[in-house]
Amino acid sequence: MKLTLKQLRYFEHLAHHRHFGRAAEAAAISQPALSMQIRELEETLGLALVERAPRMLRLTAFGEDFLIRARALLRQADELEDLARAARGQLAGRLRIGIIPTVAPYLLPGLIGRLTADYPSLELNLRETLTPRLIRDLADGRLDCAVLALPVSEPAFEEAALFSETFVLVRPEADAGKPVPDREALREMRLLLLEEGHCFRDQALSFCSRNAALPRELMDGSSLSTLVQMVGAGIGVTLIPEMAVPVETRSAAVSVAAFPAPQPSRTIGMIWRKTSPLAPQLRQIAEVVRAAGLALGAGA
Repeated sequence: MKLTLKQLRYFEHLAHHRHFGRAAEAAAISQPALSMQIRELEETLGLALVERAPRMLRLTAFGEDFLIRARALLRQADELEDLARAARGQLAGRLRIGIIPTVAPYLLPGLIGRLTADYPSLELNLRETLTPRLIRDLADGRLDCAVLALPVSEPAFEEAALFSETFVLVRPEADAGKPVPDREALREMRLLLLEEGHCFRDQALSFCSRNAALPRELMDGSSLSTLVQMVGAGIGVTLIPEMAVPVETRSAAVSVAAFPAPQPSRTIGMIWRKTSPLAPQLRQIAEVVRAAGLALGAGA
């Protein structure tokens, strides 16, 4: 019996999720079918790839080594498909786009409409997750491109800066008439930020603590929506990207204020592997993302 790309993809799903049920769901097959494929793969190799135990699954030492080479083969196979798609000169079929959570809810509605109108044969596969995961999935070939805050500064990726957006201050509605605090005053307030792992948290902290100590009181939230609702309840203040204002503040008792110049801001861009055969088409996609961002009022 020979190894098949299908078996390698099933094994990659299992290694990624470390759970037969979740891996089977991701692979769109039944759990018994996935288990059978993994066992057949192990029989072909003559070595175990995974250690099976109740409520726990880990790769064997051989499985870890095998995974590295399996992912490389799968990435090359995907690039062969991409090469054929690129040679046809048209974007059609599956396009896997990753996007960070502080951009996705606001950009995607307009972006999906534009992409489906411009590329009707495109099958969009969207994934919303944090920057480190996007970078890892893009490097491993599980994504074709990612929309996130720049710079990423990874030599394997091409970066295209698309638009910039400022951060605004969100505070309780009762504070609407008060002066906008500067960095020093902001450090003395209870500042609500996204939890660790969000790049927007780091960007907000960079603005608040430049050349000085961190804010005195910090509280974490899991989403911008949670932060804004906490502000509305009088718990503190927060910073959010301007793109999020129409969505996140419409049902909260908060006021929004712009900071004086120089305003805190970030650059949103798109990245993809430099080796991707789809690079010319991905540059076209990047222009569509740019147009969707500018339509929301972002700066060029």
